Amino acid sequence: MGSVHLIDHPLIQHKLSIIRDVNTGPKEFRELVEEIATLMAYEVTRDFPLEEVEIQTPIATAKAKVIAGKKIAVVPILRAGLVMADGIMKLIPAAKMGHIGLYRDPSTLQPVEYYCKLPADLHERDMIVVDPMLATGGSAAAAIDFLKKRGTKGVKLVCLIAAPEGIARVQQVHPDVEIFVAAIDERLDENGYIIPGLGDAGDRLFGTK
Repeated sequence: MGSVHLIDHPLIQHKLSIIRDVNTGPKEFRELVEEIATLMAYEVTRDFPLEEVEIQTPIATAKAKVIAGKKIAVVPILRAGLVMADGIMKLIPAAKMGHIGLYRDPSTLQPVEYYCKLPADLHERDMIVVDPMLATGGSAAAAIDFLKKRGTKGVKLVCLIAAPEGIARVQQVHPDVEIFVAAIDERLDENGYIIPGLGDAGDRLFGTK
């Protein structure tokens, strides 16, 4: 079963409280989501392999460690994942970015892919899938399924807020995927929104209804 990592650093929890607040407007909301994602990336990348190199400091030669050629792609689930992806790319600027667009079919309630653009060397890369909310888990599970079918090496899922139902869904269908979240909330309501959550992340990010 894939691990669930709750990243409860005080800076993240403080910023998360502000974006939960109904009075936080789109500009501040976007800035904080990006900042939280950057802070979360510190833990998401903790297991990156290192290799030793020799460098020249202003004083002497020294042995130092650098990331050992790990190939990464950051894949936001459109549209709400875009701002999180920008935050992670600040910390991993050499990563490539892909995009997956999904919508929920109103009759079947199942995720349907409407857009998918991924790096050509997908099979050589580990994917970091980002979406602010892990509610029912349907979109995240579908996005991961699309990536696996296209031959990615491995996947990590990064979300700001998760419901227990969403975590359970992803773990059931993708037990190998590590999940990173800043908060695990109480439950889903009858409409599939996380309680207490923060509302519709996409609408709050972009000022839409």
